[in-house]
Amino acid sequence: MVEVPISKDKWGGKVGAVELGADAASGGTRDQLEVGGQGCMPFLEFEGCALNRPLIAGEVLDDASELHHAVKAQFGDAVKDPALWAKAWIDKGADLICLRLVSTNPEERDATPEEAAATVKKVLEATKAPLIVYGCGQEEKDAKVLEAVSNISARERLLLGQAEEGAYKSTAAAAMANEHAIIAFSNLDINLAKQIVILLTDYGVKKDNIIIDPLMAPLGMGLEYSYSVNERIRLAALAGDTMLQVPMLCDCTEAWKCREATDENPTWGDATVRGTWWEATTAIAALLSGADILILRSPAAMYVVREALDGLRGGN
Repeated sequence: MVEVPISKDKWGGKVGAVELGADAASGGTRDQLEVGGQGCMPFLEFEGCALNRPLIAGEVLDDASELHHAVKAQFGDAVKDPALWAKAWIDKGADLICLRLVSTNPEERDATPEEAAATVKKVLEATKAPLIVYGCGQEEKDAKVLEAVSNISARERLLLGQAEEGAYKSTAAAAMANEHAIIAFSNLDINLAKQIVILLTDYGVKKDNIIIDPLMAPLGMGLEYSYSVNERIRLAALAGDTMLQVPMLCDCTEAWKCREATDENPTWGDATVRGTWWEATTAIAALLSGADILILRSPAAMYVVREALDGLRGGN
């Protein structure tokens, strides 16, 4: 029998690693996780170049009024309290928490920055997991909210979101003030992904404090295009583009906004099952394209993704 050698790529570049959470040795109270560090395309461990396992962040909202009933059912009354919700996610196996301060939206509840900071403090006390924190998406309000959040969580090394071209200075300042990491968001374009990293580093943010979010479109809403953008970003990083050599985050929760996933149409089957698999399919595609962190809304979807991830990594 003739043995055929396995072809292996040799890359000149490598994705940098970013630490999330700060333990007691670093002055914090979090478990400490490292993300990134890959020197090859996803799941090609036989090339001897993969470092850290991709992480899964469980989504928590400080106002769950708009949450789909299929997700609420998986947490019960915990959705009424972000701290209990975060703890439930960790008990179910999530690596870290993604807290969205949607109640701060000035067009809705308009919670104050102080209220938002108090919520973050409660979540930090409920679990030792690293924490991602988003505002409501309104630039002026988020600037005040993330500043307050940064100040009450000094030394905890959060991941703050998000910075994007035209609206990055306030988020960057909040992150730098207390040594937090930052999410650099771009809209489905490799050049925009590179540009926001350049802007942040020029502003003074260190590259080992940056994680990019190139916008992961869900199944049925542009997944194929997102996949190709993510893949091109990772290929460029491995080929030596230093401004793209940062870990990648993919938010897969948008899958729950697809009508094919959640509409109550009896001819389409159970919406709970459809929503779960819509999010899981989106997440697995994100992993294959180069994601280092996934944000998920459904624990049921997380279990599917975990099984796929274990298989892709050969059980590791």
